[in-house]
Amino acid sequence: MCEHCGCTVAPTSVKDAGAVEVLGRLLDANDRAAGHNREHFDSHCVVVFNLMSSPGAGKTALLEVTIDALKSDFRVAVIEGDLETDNDARRIRAHGVPAVQITTGSACHLDARMIHDALHDLPLPKLDVIFIENVGNLVCPASFDLGQHRNVVLLSATEGDDKPAKYPVMFRAADLVLLTKIDLVPVIEDFDPLRAEQAFRDLANAAPVIPLSARRASNLEPWVGWLRSEIARIRSEQAPTQELHAAHHGHHHSAMA
Repeated sequence: MCEHCGCTVAPTSVKDAGAVEVLGRLLDANDRAAGHNREHFDSHCVVVFNLMSSPGAGKTALLEVTIDALKSDFRVAVIEGDLETDNDARRIRAHGVPAVQITTGSACHLDARMIHDALHDLPLPKLDVIFIENVGNLVCPASFDLGQHRNVVLLSATEGDDKPAKYPVMFRAADLVLLTKIDLVPVIEDFDPLRAEQAFRDLANAAPVIPLSARRASNLEPWVGWLRSEIARIRSEQAPTQELHAAHHGHHHSAMA
């Protein structure tokens, strides 16, 4: 766990009130930065998906096949979050799309300020979709808004089907749950897709649950179809913001003339 996100705060006595207050201020500042990020995304009509999971659930492998499925229709970029190394960013760039690596050091999540800084290294006006691959962690990333439009949570067959019950905050934040490495289910005794979905439904979240394997292109269509549908829906919501942004810049240039 990291020291700057408040994940070590356990308010069990009066003396912890100060720590909780600090955490509250930290989250408020993050939310303001996230709102600023979202304004950037919406003004450029860029749709942003935040991928969260435990380490090894298959986020990067999923992104690789997803990029290949989308890049003929959408201009895609990726922001990668890891404690160390740029291994994942290099894997993504090999698929012909820009990728910015954020190395967080000891921080167990990405925050809105990190995303804002990464945007300086991306050609935002020339993009349609950004995927954020958050740090592998089923706890802290769920508490930090990054300015994204949708949260996608991956649960791999190798983790066991009880994770939604054990990590409810993460799964309550999901707009979609992907059951990954589903091709391994026949050889894993402690993962039942139906039990995993029921544990998720017990959190009163009606978001879709899609099983898939990044190794099998034939089963990716429900995931890619969901992405295309959400991109279209979010873009229709962004249209007024984009028009307002264009009008503001037109007024600014007229005043300068």
